[in-house]
Amino acid sequence: MSGLFERLRGELEAMQGQGVYKRLVHLDSPQAAVVKIEESGGEVINLCSNNYLGLCNTPAVVEAGRAAYEKYGAGTSSVRFICGTFTLHRQLEEKIAEFLGLESALTYVSCWNANTGLMPTFLEEEDALISDELNHASIIDGVRMTKAQRKVYKHSDMKELEQALKDTAGARHRFVITDGVFSMEGDICRLPEILELAEKHDATVAIDDSHATGVLGATGRGTPEHFGLHGQVPVVTSTLGKALGGAAGGFTAGPEALTDYLTQRSRPMLFSNALPPATAAHSLAAVRYLDEHPQLVQKLRQNTAYFRENLQEAGFKPIPGETPIVPIIIGETAEAIRMSQMLLEDGVFVIGFGYPVVPQGTARIRCQISAAHETEHLDAVLDAMKKVGAKLGIV
Repeated sequence: MSGLFERLRGELEAMQGQGVYKRLVHLDSPQAAVVKIEESGGEVINLCSNNYLGLCNTPAVVEAGRAAYEKYGAGTSSVRFICGTFTLHRQLEEKIAEFLGLESALTYVSCWNANTGLMPTFLEEEDALISDELNHASIIDGVRMTKAQRKVYKHSDMKELEQALKDTAGARHRFVITDGVFSMEGDICRLPEILELAEKHDATVAIDDSHATGVLGATGRGTPEHFGLHGQVPVVTSTLGKALGGAAGGFTAGPEALTDYLTQRSRPMLFSNALPPATAAHSLAAVRYLDEHPQLVQKLRQNTAYFRENLQEAGFKPIPGETPIVPIIIGETAEAIRMSQMLLEDGVFVIGFGYPVVPQGTARIRCQISAAHETEHLDAVLDAMKKVGAKLGIV
């Protein structure tokens, strides 16, 4: 074995010894409020999925994907600009744009590709890119790939953001990007203030709304709707792999000039196959289903409030917020992983997150609520968490 692989094996063994080694678990059922996990030998309550609306296994959504296989086959077998775009892709993009109140949308095989294919495509050395320090890893990678001058401001610190805008006053274009909902904290960006500062300093704002699309706002249209700003954020990226069907895919939405330019120049667009037809079809069905069933968003909100309230009454101290991401800081990575393993033994599937996903010393159990959960599911989770929390001395 070469020196490289010997080193990697040694580091993996060290991770195992420190109790921070991540082990994959294998689902043997559809994604739902209750799932069958191979390692547990039975069914467990699922509290770590981004299936916020429960659409992963909704018959109308699944059937749309099945029908697309019959009509379009397995895939495009090509990148889009050669011969790889079906009419279905156009229909999905038109629906996304309509749903978000924006002019146009362009789909990618993932939101990771949407983010890394966004900023490097049109920002150059004479431009400036300004990013929240807790933005998703895909944004961070997109920032690193960009030739523009880069500024990172402290999380949701509007004074630092304004200073960054002032410091880059000589740039040709200034581009501010932020998560809508921050996935590890569960908090929401300060969108009204960000837009106000951007207008004041002639900057363009983009948000990655992956954990807000289908979640925030009265009808699930995301962070802009949550703040009464539907259709007013110039650029929105998001995913089709969470609330909107749960499979894969992402998109960028905004002015037609932007999506057309990305079609011409964005490398993940130019060099990746289009979304598989089944994925495009069930994503389109998921958006339509949400349009017809906005009560799912309300149920998600009610479930979240119920869980947060009872979690606090049990003695836990989740990071405050109103989103269905409910993180409980444990401290050390090994302890968070140990807690998740003990909960799995008690029938609750929830993952412990530690470094490098979150900073050292802030490892956490991240609970994620779904509209698919019923009160009895949440009560069973709370009972298990109280039991395990007492054993570990957390409550």
